[in-house]
Amino acid sequence: MFLRSISAALAGCVLLLAPAASTAADRGPSTTEERKQALDIIQRFQADPLDPALKQEQKWVVQWMMEIPDVHVDLCAILDKLPKGDKKDGLTLFTAMIFAQTAFVLRNPHKQDDQLAQYQAGVEGVLQIYEVLLKAKPKDRQSYLDDLIERRAAGTLAQFVKERADVACHK
Repeated sequence: MFLRSISAALAGCVLLLAPAASTAADRGPSTTEERKQALDIIQRFQADPLDPALKQEQKWVVQWMMEIPDVHVDLCAILDKLPKGDKKDGLTLFTAMIFAQTAFVLRNPHKQDDQLAQYQAGVEGVLQIYEVLLKAKPKDRQSYLDDLIERRAAGTLAQFVKERADVACHK
């Protein structure tokens, strides 16, 4: 079910960005300045995911990731129980996953093909944003994410990610 949500979200992004994607074939690799800009936007998003001033910049990161041929992020339904749509910040948490994986790949280009490391970074990013969101809305606790925070504290989160990747991500 969550995979369908990912597909729908990505399809929506693709439709919104279709004109830009058509020029992607003509575009060269990302530049050092673009990578720095993307990381800056991601860091500001991670500090304040509810800042409405970042919406256009978030769109720029997504569009840029779709256009560039040299940076690849693998998406998978690791967190299949995230809220759907904007219910309990579902879209914000999904964005957190994509952005955390993107930041990981940008900071570790030699690990671009390490899907498990990308997934781990994405889950960690979701938990980081979830904790930020809870400060603003303490009543929006989610037992699924609380459980993952407990796994992180116990040192078993990586095993959870690996097991979920084995089930949900391999074709």
